[in-house]
Amino acid sequence: MATVTATDSEIAIFRHQAGMVYHVVQLNVDGVTHEESLIAPTGGANCLNWVLGHLVCIYNEMLPILGQEQVMEGGQLDRYSRGSAPSLSAAEAIALEKLVEAWDEASKSINAGLKTLTADLLNEPAPYSPGNNPDETVRTLLTTVLFHQAYHAGQTGVLRRVIGKEGAIG
Repeated sequence: MATVTATDSEIAIFRHQAGMVYHVVQLNVDGVTHEESLIAPTGGANCLNWVLGHLVCIYNEMLPILGQEQVMEGGQLDRYSRGSAPSLSAAEAIALEKLVEAWDEASKSINAGLKTLTADLLNEPAPYSPGNNPDETVRTLLTTVLFHQAYHAGQTGVLRRVIGKEGAIG
């Protein structure tokens, strides 16, 4: 496997992507109540509460790789992990306000971790691979995670409209 050298521009792109995702999610959850966050579209899709919790869960897993502390204990986010059931009861859901605070904190910690990236760290084997890639590096994992976060950030805009709110992005 060839070693790739990190450049300042590569790290700037990672930080820009994470910043855009953060901003989009913040806009889309603004003014949403906890009760509204539990409204799911028909067909078994996830509600806004689950999507936000899932975003926090994924960043929470990435934080130690970037030398940062997790924002929530992993077990707290199990209900939001990949592959968990799409329907979320009020009893299972973490309060939307708490998830928004965790999202804010996790996003700031991701940015802090991205600031310290080095070529050596990016080239290290990743501790896990969502796609079961035996050659997964921190770089490829980070690229996948940032795409994943952007994908779900887009869903928050659709879910905002599902619950009856105006779109937050013009």
